[in-house]
Amino acid sequence: MSIQKHVFDAKGNGIYAETANINYFLNTPLAPASAEGVVNKTAQVKAFSRRRYPGDPEPSNVSATSREFLYDPGRRNGNATPGSPFILDDGVEKRSFTFTGPFIDLHSFLVGDAKMDFTVYSPSASYELKAVDGG
Repeated sequence: MSIQKHVFDAKGNGIYAETANINYFLNTPLAPASAEGVVNKTAQVKAFSRRRYPGDPEPSNVSATSREFLYDPGRRNGNATPGSPFILDDGVEKRSFTFTGPFIDLHSFLVGDAKMDFTVYSPSASYELKAVDGG
């Protein structure tokens, strides 16, 4: 297993975790963002001028164009996990994760989808969350 991004809201905020570890605490299982698959995207590049050397009196102009590039929604650079750390602890299991986005969005998500009673340790405080009925 590997640490992957799991998007938990429409804003694109994510939890970086091993899928089984985060789903242990949730009623609704999260799927990794990379499960959607890698897609090709297109970006527009504006026209610009380019100098061949410093002080070039006659820079050349490059016209506007479009570029196609490969986009992987779960991609990370290197071994570092992006975001801020948080810990979930139910008294039996204690797991560490990271998240991107505001903590209040993460907290709201966890309050609405907690499978069991657990404690959330954020970088600045801890919060007791109660289980939500899965039905």
